[in-house]
Amino acid sequence: MERTDAQWVLDFELQGTERDEALARAALVLQRWGLQMPQSDVLTPHFGLHDFYHIGEIEYWIVNDRVNHYCGKFLFLFEDQRCPLHHHRIKDETFYIVKGDVAMQADDREFVMHTGDIFKMRPGVEHTFTAVGGPALVLEVSLPSIESDNVFADLHIGRQGVI
Repeated sequence: MERTDAQWVLDFELQGTERDEALARAALVLQRWGLQMPQSDVLTPHFGLHDFYHIGEIEYWIVNDRVNHYCGKFLFLFEDQRCPLHHHRIKDETFYIVKGDVAMQADDREFVMHTGDIFKMRPGVEHTFTAVGGPALVLEVSLPSIESDNVFADLHIGRQGVI
């Protein structure tokens, strides 16, 4: 499968049958919701922790345009799956909850976002989010994703906490 410019993430992805099964499970949920995701550039990061259904997500990339400085992707989370605590040095992002409920932590704030909610995340803000009460789909609109801009609190993630 061809990728845009997120090759650095491939070391932290599900592979083989495990990847196929996760994508099939997500496809069933999306079909039930009546949604079709982009089929190019689908990433399944486990963040190097190899516990995908606890810490991971499926990313359906729309665009990651470094020249014009914008990125758009859908983030699919199974129930109780979370994106680990991290911040971005450069990336400014906005989250829109397409379906489901998401428990968001941003620095010292904790709150639950519901379908239709929007939250803007500034660079440098430590954040994590978890699907609660069922799977969730989040649209992320942001500056481009670039290597080494994702700094994780858990140093076991990526390369000493950086992807």
